Amino acid sequence: MADLIIRPATEADLPAVGSVTVEAYRAEGFVSDHDDYASTLADAASRFRDAELLVAQDESGTVLGSVTVVRPGTPYAEVSRPGELEFRMLAVTAAARGRGVGETLVRAVIDKAREAGATHVVLSSSEKMLAAHRLYERLGFTRLPERDWSPLPGVDLRAYAYGISL
Repeated sequence: MADLIIRPATEADLPAVGSVTVEAYRAEGFVSDHDDYASTLADAASRFRDAELLVAQDESGTVLGSVTVVRPGTPYAEVSRPGELEFRMLAVTAAARGRGVGETLVRAVIDKAREAGATHVVLSSSEKMLAAHRLYERLGFTRLPERDWSPLPGVDLRAYAYGISL
């Protein structure tokens, strides 16, 4: 998308980031109104404080998507190890789906990892997020089954990695 801008989130973006993230997960059936994880997704302020938030916006300034960039050993880290960069909570508004917003955000994370000298970008994703898995695999991510994990009974997460070429 020529009109898409990827940038660090500001405090003014946090309500939109939280809303977009919950909307995206809810639209795909990954959270419900009574799900504790919806509160975590809505809490963009904590992610802003403890990680790095990137937003995708259109030329009018509307937030179309976001991603949380995480360093190993920090509060939002799940599967990253030293020398890796992790991302979580990739979300795109329903209206912007199919326009390359998610891909552009993932590519921005890869660029950040390359700039930071990371060896890999890693993530974990619900086994039910098949569209996301197709995106990751199309971009060159490979499965890391040895890092698959389950935060709660019935919630199985698949790990993926992208090797950074120097």
